[in-house]
Amino acid sequence: MTASAENTTPTIDPAKFTHLTGAGSHPRVLSGMQPSADSLHLGNYLGALTNWVESQNDFDNFFFIPDMHAITVPQDPESLRERTRVTAAQFIAGGIDPERATLFVQSHVPEHAQLAWIMICLTGMGEAERMTQFKDKSAKGGAESSSVGLLAYPMLMAADILLYQPHLIPVGDDQRQHVELARNLAQRFNHRYGETFIVPQGFYPKTGARIYDLQNPTVKMSKSAESPNGLISILEEPKKTAKKIRSAVTDNGTDVRFDQQEKPGVSNLLSIFSAVTGRSIPELEEAYVGKMYGHLKVDVADAVVERLSPIRERALELLDDKAELDRILAIGAQKAREVAAPVLADVYEKVGFLPASR
Repeated sequence: MTASAENTTPTIDPAKFTHLTGAGSHPRVLSGMQPSADSLHLGNYLGALTNWVESQNDFDNFFFIPDMHAITVPQDPESLRERTRVTAAQFIAGGIDPERATLFVQSHVPEHAQLAWIMICLTGMGEAERMTQFKDKSAKGGAESSSVGLLAYPMLMAADILLYQPHLIPVGDDQRQHVELARNLAQRFNHRYGETFIVPQGFYPKTGARIYDLQNPTVKMSKSAESPNGLISILEEPKKTAKKIRSAVTDNGTDVRFDQQEKPGVSNLLSIFSAVTGRSIPELEEAYVGKMYGHLKVDVADAVVERLSPIRERALELLDDKAELDRILAIGAQKAREVAAPVLADVYEKVGFLPASR
């Protein structure tokens, strides 16, 4: 699971994980992306969403929007609601099929918060304070401005994961510590109360499409970009997208070749071009021998617009019918609860909670 999608495209071979499941069944995978911006960006799409789409035939996928994680920092309520719908619409427009995968909003499944309390009670204070993301974020804002929710964020993430008994958690390297905590808590609970949770495997992609900022091609494309001109948002007007790419920072010299150290700007454009067209980097380098950077920029702009425009149009259609979008998410939440509720009931029984009378 990823709380903020990495700009990497993990390629998961299901054949490598058949030992985790029974005959004829698919390994279960959980992934998520926070509703923390008004639109997904190109890095989110090429680095995570395209891989999720490709995995739908081979894995039992649970895709969710972790809106409860989002409120560990202050949020405008109306913006959060809108961003949650926007994220869901782009998931579907990008190719997530609610018929083949379980797509839901975290807060629609109360078992997440309920299991999170159990995970919090299993976690030592020192263990929680050692989480690097908490240390980094609290250092930036100051300890007094950091919420207890920010401290407990990894325990909620552990609950997100363990509720669905997934076999695999594909995440970026920045989430490695959180996945290890989830594994530790699963093992701790199993040791204390008896076998309950599958201990999931973290899957950490090493290669894939890394998309960088158009204005600062040494840093990953991110919603927190220093300049909005470095970020390609899926929902922005195609003309604006094309203009940003044509204005992208390039490098000294004139030859179009991939060299991340010497030519980060051109390399980023080649990576984007390759990712949206399926053409290899060497093929593209050969095609632009003797051509100028301007030729490359125009062609990359055209290719990106062609790839993103149908997704944008479909997402806007979904957002125009919020009732239908909410219906799809409600069905996904019900599917998720059918899996999560029995797991939570088992946990509650094992820790000694008195069942509610009926």
